[in-house]
Amino acid sequence: MTVHPFGQVNGVEVGAVMLGRAGGVQAQVTPYGARLVALWVPDRAGVCADIVLGHGDAAGYAATKAFLGATCGRYANRIAGGRFVLDGRVVQLDQNEGDTHLHGGRAGFDRKIWEITEVTERSVSMVAVSEDGEMGYPGRLAMQVRYWLDDAERLWIEMTADTDAPTVVNMVNHSYFNMAGSGSIMGQQLRLGARQYTPVDDALIPTGEILAVAQTAFDFSALREIGADLPSELGFDHNLCLTGPLEPKWGEALRFCAEALDAGSGRRMEVWTNEPGVQFYTGAFLAGGLPGKDGAPIAPFTGFTLETQRFPDSPNRPQFPSARLEPGQRYRHLMAFEFTPEAG
Repeated sequence: MTVHPFGQVNGVEVGAVMLGRAGGVQAQVTPYGARLVALWVPDRAGVCADIVLGHGDAAGYAATKAFLGATCGRYANRIAGGRFVLDGRVVQLDQNEGDTHLHGGRAGFDRKIWEITEVTERSVSMVAVSEDGEMGYPGRLAMQVRYWLDDAERLWIEMTADTDAPTVVNMVNHSYFNMAGSGSIMGQQLRLGARQYTPVDDALIPTGEILAVAQTAFDFSALREIGADLPSELGFDHNLCLTGPLEPKWGEALRFCAEALDAGSGRRMEVWTNEPGVQFYTGAFLAGGLPGKDGAPIAPFTGFTLETQRFPDSPNRPQFPSARLEPGQRYRHLMAFEFTPEAG
């Protein structure tokens, strides 16, 4: 399996790998940000479309701040004030969204050029290190991300990490999906395995409450159009609590996260994970910057994220699932994507 050229970042050549076979599910991955840059999926007629937003080369990703397809961390999503207390000590992180720490800071995992350690026709593994003190985090963190396609053409993403000192970890994949391959996502349909959500303040920081989704815009308990009911004109940028149990699934313990469907093409995706939450974002601020892979602008509401995760601001919210990682423990975050077109 060949690593193909994918352009330069800061004068360094970066490659990309295509997994899978033409005519079936194919995933293209680059070590710049351990990033998913293309995901080709067939519709009910067998016609494939690339269902993730992105750019044509590494330089395009380096020039934008939308985290398209990236592995984000050390702590993805938001930490209020960029600080938390760990074992009685205040930890001050990089503040890159006003006073807030977002997606690991200005030099998060999405800006690293990861090292490819293994590549086959159906899998690629990459490693990187986050040194003690990087973006303010305590402990040296060794990370690995692996992408692979199984025999049923499911795409898997595994994110693991080990630390030499107590720290917090919340790595996510930040792909933006469009099940039609282009256009607005507001008419596409979504179902989420969430009966609760975490409301936020004006800075998108959780208030600490955990509320029921019933009779709110956050109720995706049945398939419905994304744009049928919005919490505001900016759409969604919220954590929903995945309330289903972990169950045996394809050799792992996973819970249902989401089903996404484009009724026009029949292209359908299910997402399963071992994490307790998912950040559903409808891309209100995807505007300007470089064009996408097809030359068209990456505009608001042309992609949505399903970032399976620990909850935002968990280090400051003891009632939320813990993101703490101790020496000797291994952080392991799994995502599985299954593609089964809907019949016409």
